[in-house]
Amino acid sequence: MDQVIELSYALDTFYFLVCGALVMWMAAGFTMLESGLVRAKNTAEILTKNVGLYSIACIMYMLCGYGIMYGDGNGVIPSISMLGASDNTAAEVIASGGDTYYSNLSDFFFQVVFVATAMSIVSGAVAERMKLWSFFAFAVILTGFIYPVQGYWKWGGGFLDELGFLDFAGSGVVHMCGAAAAIAGVILLGARKGKYGSDGSVRAIPGANLPLATLGTLILWLGWFGFNGGSELKVSDVAEANAVALVFVNTNMAAAGGLIAAVVLARLWFGKADLTMALNGALAGLVAITAEPLTPTPVLATIIGGIGGLIVVPSIIFMDRTFKIDDPVGAISVHGVVGIWGLLAVCLSNPDASLVAQLTGIGVILSWVLVTSFVAWFAIKAIVGIRVSEEEEYEGVDLGECGLEAYPEFTKAPE
Repeated sequence: MDQVIELSYALDTFYFLVCGALVMWMAAGFTMLESGLVRAKNTAEILTKNVGLYSIACIMYMLCGYGIMYGDGNGVIPSISMLGASDNTAAEVIASGGDTYYSNLSDFFFQVVFVATAMSIVSGAVAERMKLWSFFAFAVILTGFIYPVQGYWKWGGGFLDELGFLDFAGSGVVHMCGAAAAIAGVILLGARKGKYGSDGSVRAIPGANLPLATLGTLILWLGWFGFNGGSELKVSDVAEANAVALVFVNTNMAAAGGLIAAVVLARLWFGKADLTMALNGALAGLVAITAEPLTPTPVLATIIGGIGGLIVVPSIIFMDRTFKIDDPVGAISVHGVVGIWGLLAVCLSNPDASLVAQLTGIGVILSWVLVTSFVAWFAIKAIVGIRVSEEEEYEGVDLGECGLEAYPEFTKAPE
């Protein structure tokens, strides 16, 4: 390689690694968001889930997930390649009409933090009543097998990619996938005790630490620049540098639009500026723009994010009141319902997008993840169970699952 190519290789590899580190920091965002939106007695367990799932995702994706997602196959059935992340040769990618190269392991690092993000979505939806080790067992299955197969269909050159299904950074492959896995688990798991009355009434169960939830949202907002920006794959020429700048701006504007739209709707609907709806509005805007952050103008990106914010508020309410889906953090609405909107919104700005292809991709990913996740959850439930006892749920899963409390000074009298 001549000097220019070597510099390009080094720059693109470093950019990939930095963006991957930003996405890894999203694990902290999910952890803080979820721990802020659950009750104090369940905080240590949700923290354990999040650090545990991240580690499981890294190991499973190294062992088999990466090899499945980016191995050979016939377009539908991927090959099963073990230890696919062991090769550190130069990986070739074609962007903007020119060839460039980066380290293959930098690509693995960037991809592995994506699969951890998908699994993080599940942890919030099943919070406060699921057995810790049953959750970890499902994490093995999702990150090692379920996620990589549908990822292969789009990002590994499978049939969805050949069909023309577009998903720039993962509104479907990551976010809708995580939400589909979550809803399958929630259906089998059931609602938290006391959430719904026998007369159909709904009891609000507020989180213990809204400052922490707000911090988590801002961390996720920051990490999303790596999530979407890194998916451009390249930054080493003028055109790609400009593209990355546009992706960053559009990502930021969509989050801002989502938050403002959600908080205004909440004010009009409830008479109050609901903080939790504002936070979920920002996340909804981010999810909505993830499928296509490059082709919209900043104004259109703000509108796309704003519509995501308008969708997420009624979705959370209807999931709770109408369908009795107990999702403590609103993950299914934010990542699933708005993920669908994000995939459809691609057609607003990308001339290569096809509504038929987008609807096909949505249907395929939802069907695959829902069915396989339901089977996995059902098997785990039949073998070891997935729900803690009623007594453990009442006392808090911190004590039952972890043997300690996150805030012991608040629950125990001084001696």
